[in-house]
Amino acid sequence: MIPFTKAHACGNDFLIVTEEAADGNDWAELTRQLCSRNTGIGADGIEFFSWTESKLLGLRSGRIRLHNADGSIAEISGNGTRCVAAWMAEQVGSQPGDVLEIATDAGLRVCHVNAVHATGSFSVEVTTGMDVPTFAPRTVTLADGTKIDGTEVSTGNPHFVVFVDNAEFAVQGRSWQEIGTEICVHPDFPHQTNVEFVRVVSSQEVEIRIFERGVGPTTSSGTGSSASATAALTVGGCASPLRVIAPGGPQTVCWPSPKSELSLTGPATLIARGEAWFEPSTEVQPG
Repeated sequence: MIPFTKAHACGNDFLIVTEEAADGNDWAELTRQLCSRNTGIGADGIEFFSWTESKLLGLRSGRIRLHNADGSIAEISGNGTRCVAAWMAEQVGSQPGDVLEIATDAGLRVCHVNAVHATGSFSVEVTTGMDVPTFAPRTVTLADGTKIDGTEVSTGNPHFVVFVDNAEFAVQGRSWQEIGTEICVHPDFPHQTNVEFVRVVSSQEVEIRIFERGVGPTTSSGTGSSASATAALTVGGCASPLRVIAPGGPQTVCWPSPKSELSLTGPATLIARGEAWFEPSTEVQPG
């Protein structure tokens, strides 16, 4: 049996499993089984967690390793990190003003707890430092010769951001889901990429759609919101702070200047806690 906690941030859902509970198992296979929407618990990924020591924060620090729903490894998820922050906050009894440190494969993320709501369900509002993003213009040529202009952004993981001018988020007459599917695995991105489609509503508000690497279309993404804001603030004519609205809800990005750290603010809620059966595959793998 594998103990887990399930949490979501704007509908982007994750399982939190301690490394101790997962010890001895194939994490990729475990993730695929538990994240299956029909035969498992269902989630966009698993954050494997271990407590770490911090000279300043004591047990308010931890280490996470993320596997996407398909079992692949991802450097970081902004929403997944915030879900872990909610779990840590509940575990240690955090109050507004507290700080939590979370080490990821993309570096340390410092999470400031702005609010705690413990009536009914447990939820928090957190501002996370997302490091300094990098960005550059890029054109991707699709298999049929169509050229898609966008902005390549790194928020600790890879993104390709495309601006659209319609409520359907269509690109050159094709759905964003179709375009996202092809760009995600395009040869230009040997490790694949997340793809965001951005519609500017005003100078301080954008709407986005997200095709997440290893998952597909998702209701929200913290790093996707950060990448979308990076593009909107640098080439889209927008201003900080920027409200980024995904289907799962809004998040706020603050990025005063290209050389400063970008911060992301949003909610995270604990959904359930339980145990799951896990049956390792007995199939012999090729090779």
